[in-house]
This record gives sequence, C-alpha cells and structure tokens, in this order.
Amino acid sequence: MLDVYINNIQKFMPNEPVENKDIEEYLGYIGGKKSKAKSIVLRSNGIKRRFYVLEKGTQKPLFTNAQLCSNAINKLVDEEFSLKNIECLACGTTSPDQLMPGHTLMVQGELGISSIETISASGICLSGINALKYIYYGIKAGEIKKAVACGSEASSPILSARNFTEESNHKLDELEKNAGIAFEKDFLRWMLSDGAGAMRVENLPNKNKISLKIEFIDILSYAGEMPVCMYSGLEIQEDNSIKSWRAYEQKEIMEKSLLSVKQDVKLLNENIVEYTVTKPLLEIIKKRGIESSTYDYFVPHYSSTYFRDKLYDGLIKANFEIPYEKWFTNLTTHGNTGSASIYIMLEELFNSGKLEKGQKILCYIPESGRFSTAFMSLEVV
Repeated sequence: MLDVYINNIQKFMPNEPVENKDIEEYLGYIGGKKSKAKSIVLRSNGIKRRFYVLEKGTQKPLFTNAQLCSNAINKLVDEEFSLKNIECLACGTTSPDQLMPGHTLMVQGELGISSIETISASGICLSGINALKYIYYGIKAGEIKKAVACGSEASSPILSARNFTEESNHKLDELEKNAGIAFEKDFLRWMLSDGAGAMRVENLPNKNKISLKIEFIDILSYAGEMPVCMYSGLEIQEDNSIKSWRAYEQKEIMEKSLLSVKQDVKLLNENIVEYTVTKPLLEIIKKRGIESSTYDYFVPHYSSTYFRDKLYDGLIKANFEIPYEKWFTNLTTHGNTGSASIYIMLEELFNSGKLEKGQKILCYIPESGRFSTAFMSLEVV
C-alpha cells in the first residue's frame, strides 16, 4: 500500500467578512422582525465574523457552491501542478446548488476539465472528509497518483429570510406574539457560514517544502442507535417517525419551511460529546494504539465555542487529554463552514510557516446529523 500526501491546501472565502451586527442585512428579517434568538446564539457560539455568498441588502447569491470550489481549486495551481494533472476530483458539501447532477460534476464544469474520475460526497460536516478519504483510498491502492479533494458550503441562500416568507405569512398571528420562527430553525441562521477549501493530494511528497502525510482517517457512524438531530427536507412526526418533504404538497413544503435546516438542540447537547468524541476515540485508540502525547497540534471542528470545554472533557474521559495550547481553530474569524471547516483550518495552519518536520496533527470532525465522527492523523514531512 502506498503512502498518501497532502501537498497543498488553499481556501476561498466569498465577499467581505460579515460582522455579527450586520448578519440580518445579508440574511434578511423573517416576518420583517429582528430575531429574538440571534443575540443568545451568538453569545454562546463565540463567532465574531463569517462569510456569505449573498449580497448585502438584496439576498442575491454572488457565487454558487460550485464556484466557491472552483475558486479554491484554481488557487492550487502553481509551477508544479496544473488542472490537467488532476486524475480524480472528489467534493463534499451539505449544500449543493441542485439535487442533480452531482455536485462534483458541476465543479468540474466550472473548472473546464474532462476525462477524470469524480465522486460527490453527500451528508453534512463529514462530507468533506469523506471526499478526502475516497482519494486517500485511491492513491493508497495505486489507482490514482494526483487528485484534488474539496469541502465547501453555501449555506446562506438556505438561511435567507425569503425561504421563510410563506411560513411567516401562514403563522402571522403566532409571529405577532412571538416574532420568530421555531428555535430549531432560527438557531442555525446564526451558526453557519460559507466558504470552500481544496487539497492537492498525491502519492509523493513535495521536494522542497512541507507535505502532510496521512497516517489514517477513521470515520465512525452511530446512526443505527441514534435518532436524527440535524436535518433538512423532512419532518419528524409526533411518534418520532420520519416524513420526507416529497410526501407533502408543494404549498405545505413552503408553509412548513421543510427545506430549511433544523437542529434538535437538546439532543445535540446531550449526545454530541459522547458519540463524536469519547465513544469513537476509545475505539480508535484500541485500533491504532495512538497516544495523545505524540501530537503537536489538535485541529478540532466544533460549531460553537460553547462546546470547547465539553470537547476537552470528552478527551479526558477517553484518557486522551490534549492541552488547549496545542489546539488550532479559526472558528471565531471564519465561522462554522461545515464540511469545509477542516480544510479551512488546515489551510491556515499549513501555510502559517509554523509546521516543522516530524510534527503530528490530529484532526477531529463531528457530524450531528445522526451522530457520526471522523479523526484524521497527519505527520509533517
């Protein structure tokens, strides 16, 4: 089996950064009223700024998700690598521009390259790392030599107030009293951000600069024992059964905002650490024999600074303590970009000039859709 190396990482953040006070100038006001949840959620998540594809004041998208990816991928091009070198393109996102064709095909179209292998990884936060793992497998098996993995999100068009117009009109009396959509929907309007990251992955390391050797990518899902927590395109019934948006009339879909993104916050808080940190990490430690002391950096994707201490406690519970001084994140400055987050964090670290040969990095990517997680181990070479 061959070794696999990440030889370049780039990101693309759309437009100018958006400060907290300006969020609704981009996303709009549901029912013409300010959100009551906004200040509470922002105080908890610690995010100071984020990026949106939307134009301020108009809610008009200035970039598609596919264009975010193509912009990030084009930045990988240098004297050693061109788009013509790509043998396989794998892209993961929560928020593709369309139901079909597949997201990666649309990215390929933006890039204008042909005769390559492609795969589109669906899901939520894990879709980006799933795309990378497909390439990891392909290079390790000797099937491909040069490939690109990409994680991206264009969440703001989904969070736009115009998507809640029918629901707010339908619940006009309720809105007069409460001035808000259900917290499960409103919560995520202040959590999610847009952006893309891309990695050049090859079977040989760089000759004259650092590379990141992928030691392992372990992905574990607990959907067989855990209920749905974060979702879009369905409604959870009173008996906890699932009803797809396809089973509703078109008018109902709009009145219920079924295509918006929702989060069961109580379920999240009660289970996210146990099922994405402690339980899977204990399994990985047993499988890989890893020790926390060998890692120089811990790069965790978490949606909110609220979970920072909880994550630390989860590591201790797994007997895998990593002190805060080894942690690296840019959540507060770039926002929660879902499947792109691990790419965007690693891009900053990779290009920071801080990494030295022999250092090790442990990455953590959880997903609350139905409670899944990923841990990736890298070595600087």
